[in-house]
Amino acid sequence: MNPRMPAEWAEHDACLMAWPTRPALWGPAFEAAKQEYAAVARAIAAFEPVLMIAAPGLAEEARAACGTGTGSGAGTGTGTGIEVIELPIDDSWLRDSGPVFAHDEHGARVGIDFRFNAWGEKHYPWTADDKLASLLLDRLGTPRVHSSMILEGGAITVDGEGTLITTEQCLLHPNRNPRMSRAEIEDELGRRLGIEKVIWLPYGGLEDTETDGHVDGVAAYVGPAKVVVSLPEDPAHPDHARMRANLAVLEASTDARGRALEIVPVPQTTYGEVAGTRVEVGYLNFYLANGGCVVPVGGTPQDDAALAVLAAALPGRTVVGVPAPVLAYGGGGVHCITQQLPKEARA
Repeated sequence: MNPRMPAEWAEHDACLMAWPTRPALWGPAFEAAKQEYAAVARAIAAFEPVLMIAAPGLAEEARAACGTGTGSGAGTGTGTGIEVIELPIDDSWLRDSGPVFAHDEHGARVGIDFRFNAWGEKHYPWTADDKLASLLLDRLGTPRVHSSMILEGGAITVDGEGTLITTEQCLLHPNRNPRMSRAEIEDELGRRLGIEKVIWLPYGGLEDTETDGHVDGVAAYVGPAKVVVSLPEDPAHPDHARMRANLAVLEASTDARGRALEIVPVPQTTYGEVAGTRVEVGYLNFYLANGGCVVPVGGTPQDDAALAVLAAALPGRTVVGVPAPVLAYGGGGVHCITQQLPKEARA
């Protein structure tokens, strides 16, 4: 088997999510977190079906909050609603705890079950989340490919043609795979995801202490040889210099096919306040749905300009902003709580 992970803009059968279930993480914002998850699910359901995983006993709560009809976002009207199933989970960041999907050499869908350790053992317990990929793949009837490497989906972005972008800050962190060298990590990404070239950015977000700098906060593939990058224009922003170091790496890089990269900078940033805590809402933490792009926004004047940049970078897609300051408070955004289920690519 030689699986290859398709790009996120490839067509999906559904979007996978998980319902909030760890009150200690959210504290006083727990109910508000559920509202934001439901709003994201409804926005995505305007473009494609959503499968929401709830902890045992919470399915009815999730159904009541999300609804089961087509989402109300400004989409294409082709979505087919939200289904809720129950499986044991510890937390609700499915991008990281769920499987990573790929196609085998025949175009059939397979699920790569990487290990999960709660972002370097930051939250206890995580046993159920580490087992979730296997249970979910069994429920979906999708063949499972095991990997002993710890890897979260938010740590990588791929072009579907052999190139992967990640950050040294996260993937080389000693709390993930301390016994693996950079070359060994690249080899495992090649074997499990069909990666021929890894572009290593030095930095994730400085304030992203929860994930140790996932790439989905700072860069994302949006097309063949086309990458959007965070490039804060305010010199006082903590990542002003760091993101320019990332930019320099991308400008000097070619992809697995030898192409120079078209780079689209997103200079806008925005902050909000949740439970007395100042949080940055990351515009790059978006989800590419069928015909759409669902983007976390902060309800500030910067939102419109950022959405316009993304809309220009994604011609043919409807770009929808969903308020997500509470997701940022929890440590992520729209991309972090979603995982695409790609269509099979059989001829």
